[in-house]
Amino acid sequence: MGSLNLPAWMNKLAGRNVAAPTIIILLLSMMILPLPAVVLDVLFSFNIALSIMVLLIGLQTKKALDFIAFPTVLLMTTMLRLSLNVASTRVVLTEGHNGPDAAGKVIEAFGHFLIGGNYTVGIVVFVILTIINFTVVTKGAGRIAEVGARFTLDAMPGKQMAIDADLNAGLIGEDEARRRRAEVSQESEFYGAMDGASKYVRGDAVAGIMVTIINIFGGLIVGIVQHDMAFADAVKNYTLLAIGDGLVAQIPSLIISVAAGVVVSRVANNEDIGGQLVTQLFTNAKVVYVTAGIIGGMGAIPGMPHFAFLMLAAVLAGIAYMIDEQKKALETEPVVEEKIEVISETEEASWDDVTAVDLVGLEVGYRLIPLVDKAQGGDLLKRIKGLRKKFAQEVGFLAPTVHIRDNLELKPSAYRITLKGVDIANGESHFGQYLAIDPGMVSGTLPGQVTSDPAFGLPAVWIESGMRDDAQNMGYTVVDSGTVIATHLNHIISMHAAELLGRQEVQQLLDHIGKDSPKLVEDLVPKLMSLSVIQKVLQNLLTEGVHIRDMRTIVETLSEYATQTQDASELTALVRVQLGRAIVQQLFPVGNEVTVMTLDSNLERLLTQAMQNNGVSGSAIEPGMAETLSRQAEAAAKQQEQMGMTPVLLVSAPIRAALSKFLRRAVPNLRVLSHDELPDSKTIRVTSLIGGPT
Repeated sequence: MGSLNLPAWMNKLAGRNVAAPTIIILLLSMMILPLPAVVLDVLFSFNIALSIMVLLIGLQTKKALDFIAFPTVLLMTTMLRLSLNVASTRVVLTEGHNGPDAAGKVIEAFGHFLIGGNYTVGIVVFVILTIINFTVVTKGAGRIAEVGARFTLDAMPGKQMAIDADLNAGLIGEDEARRRRAEVSQESEFYGAMDGASKYVRGDAVAGIMVTIINIFGGLIVGIVQHDMAFADAVKNYTLLAIGDGLVAQIPSLIISVAAGVVVSRVANNEDIGGQLVTQLFTNAKVVYVTAGIIGGMGAIPGMPHFAFLMLAAVLAGIAYMIDEQKKALETEPVVEEKIEVISETEEASWDDVTAVDLVGLEVGYRLIPLVDKAQGGDLLKRIKGLRKKFAQEVGFLAPTVHIRDNLELKPSAYRITLKGVDIANGESHFGQYLAIDPGMVSGTLPGQVTSDPAFGLPAVWIESGMRDDAQNMGYTVVDSGTVIATHLNHIISMHAAELLGRQEVQQLLDHIGKDSPKLVEDLVPKLMSLSVIQKVLQNLLTEGVHIRDMRTIVETLSEYATQTQDASELTALVRVQLGRAIVQQLFPVGNEVTVMTLDSNLERLLTQAMQNNGVSGSAIEPGMAETLSRQAEAAAKQQEQMGMTPVLLVSAPIRAALSKFLRRAVPNLRVLSHDELPDSKTIRVTSLIGGPT
């Protein structure tokens, strides 16, 4: 249903969040403060009008979610009836001795209408109405809501997957997919709320009977004992008042219960209840003809009310005849051929169909959707924003935006990280569980799914949330499922920082430094050096894990040596020397001692000669020597890490670049420094010798 154009003062009231507290205060006031009979008449009339309005709205709905506020309305109308019962009970017991109109004209009118001079019949009819409401209408509506909530909840994963499939196929957009997901979630919540709200109506029916009985017996006691009324007069007054009070509450309750049954029992389509009844009951003329014949036959039986049955049979036969005539008219109506403009089924391809590849992408299975959905409390998006900010502060440039989407082809708890549209990393993260990572010093084992940390490959186990404290006490590093993905993503971005630094980012870096030192940038680009050479130098630094935050030093060094060489490798080596203090500080943040591994002097001399003769390339190393060097470097680096030290290899400047490139694949965490890059203030301590006698 569309939104209503409410008066300005009502919108203003709702906008200030005053409506709900005001209603609650009024309901409590009705229970506590005595109300005059005139006010009771107004409130009872309002209760009846409200119930009729709710029923009509329920009949006009096309699907349950069109009246999503119905559970709240059901609760508030029930509380209104109970408050009126309490208020009217006070008036009945205090003023009932004054006559049947003591509690207002509405109660008196309903009492006279139902009782009709026979109190026993009135009580029986009232009890029957209450039982019908309690055992039939309300119980049936509650059962439908309960089953509807259960089946809706069971169908949620399938509906979510269908939405994701339509989104991935391009049939719907992001906004439409988001709207459909919200509708699926609201549908489940609606039926669950209706199931609970129906319990209030059932309780209201029981309370109606009890309140009526209490009013009758309490009124008799008050009238006879306190007001010295005759027994017959007391029965007449208080029974009429009690029955009228109960009836004026139970009729709106019955109407509201019928509305609840109508809302939850309908099957959603594009028609309201009235349209469904007309189109589905009176579309088949044969059915109506047969019904008319049966009713007419029953009317012909001796003893039957002939007039009623025969008149109804004639009406049904007339309806069937009209349906037949309408169908014949439609069949004989000439078909007018419409001139349809022929349009190509598919539009011509255009440049708009060419979509750019995401630099960094994250695809998640459907069970991980809550991690990236703010509506479900997911904070992964916030964490990714935080890691991009941290990356910019530590590395020196802003990483590209991470585009997140769901992928039904993945396992439900799997995720995949892509770089320029290519899958470069994947893993699994179980929503609602924690990953307990073994840093190597744990004191016990944990039950759960054994795995490894997707970012660094450490042994780990997925545990339930209740075991988090126990795991931490055993020495495990415990992280939630969102942190697992964020950490893995951060590791991948850091490893591939060089690939993420494009010309656009380099230009933005130069523009950024140009705000404070415009002359420095103007003298370098494009007068002395092209943007592509600067990009290659920065990428070389990032490839070896060197941060580029000190862009001022980098630009000054490039400006100084630009006239001597334009070779990116040589310029990188010169920049590294100027950044030596920052590089060593990054590797050894504490103390003045630098713990490093070195090459055997004979091996270093052989490598220097080979590279001088064959060029600066890892392919210049003899295969046997290369295999030995790779194996020993890997073992030494592992030993260095076990001692809690950063694996750093110190070599002479001529072979540093080639050796770093050669060892990068075998020992990715090894850093290679040259003697020229070490500040004079640092003390060198050699821990391992590679290539020496074994």
